[in-house]
Amino acid sequence: MADRRSFLSEGVVTYAYLLLYITLSSGQIFFNKWVLSSKEINFPYPLGLTLLHMVFSSVLCFLLTKVFKIMKVEEGMTLEIYSTSVIPIGAMFAMTLWLGNTAYLYISVAFAQMLKAIMPVAVFILGVAAGLEVMSCRMLLIMSVISFGVLVASYGEINISWIGVVYQMGGVVGEALRLIFMEILVKRKGLKLNPISLMYYVSPCSAICLFIPWIFLEKPKMDARGTWDFHPLILTLNSLCTFALNLSVFLVITHTSALTIRVAGVVKDWVVVLLSALLFADTKLTLINLFGYGIEIKLQPLLV
Repeated sequence: MADRRSFLSEGVVTYAYLLLYITLSSGQIFFNKWVLSSKEINFPYPLGLTLLHMVFSSVLCFLLTKVFKIMKVEEGMTLEIYSTSVIPIGAMFAMTLWLGNTAYLYISVAFAQMLKAIMPVAVFILGVAAGLEVMSCRMLLIMSVISFGVLVASYGEINISWIGVVYQMGGVVGEALRLIFMEILVKRKGLKLNPISLMYYVSPCSAICLFIPWIFLEKPKMDARGTWDFHPLILTLNSLCTFALNLSVFLVITHTSALTIRVAGVVKDWVVVLLSALLFADTKLTLINLFGYGIEIKLQPLLV
């Protein structure tokens, strides 16, 4: 009886963590769209918003590990590992967040999620190039069908912006490269870092990578407005939600597995697509949209 209660209790905790991840991940997507939208908060600086997230994460990780010492930074980091692995991860993380947030200025949240569904294909192809995966006829067929689903979903988009598509696909490539670099860091270099340790090392690097283009691309625009309308409370809460999302990913993986969070991600994607149609006026779903997206989502688990 005690074992059964323990099993049920563990199951409740696991589902609670999954619900937390789906809620935070979905909420953060809508939150970013709301902040960036000219019709809402009107902070049209995706590069600046991403830079703020990384600076906030860097400061918070430093406070948690070095000042209050609530958490511990994993040891084993060397200059060679940092320069060959952490810096590329930080750069790709910055690229992913920057381009992904910029895409929200041009395309709907739902359509952005549909384009993100090609992520497993990008990860697999880059994994083959890096020697981490092996190409096969079965995988080639699955990738072809998923890609076809993306094309169908794109064809069904009513108000398509190719600039937004390019930004979103650039973000997909950046995220795929980040995952590949992280896998190389763990498999080939044997360094295992918990999320706090990873963010402790990666966030400052990402912030630097974002700060340089921000000076040239967005700072002049912000200066031209005369005043920097920061909305400090909203932007701080937005940054805190981003940090909480990263921690929720850690909790899910710790209590389940990376595969489980991939499955939860599929559920989250459907939630985002359907809710965006209700929350945002720029989202118009068609049957062709949903058919193409359904093909993508149905075959994603086969690439795991």
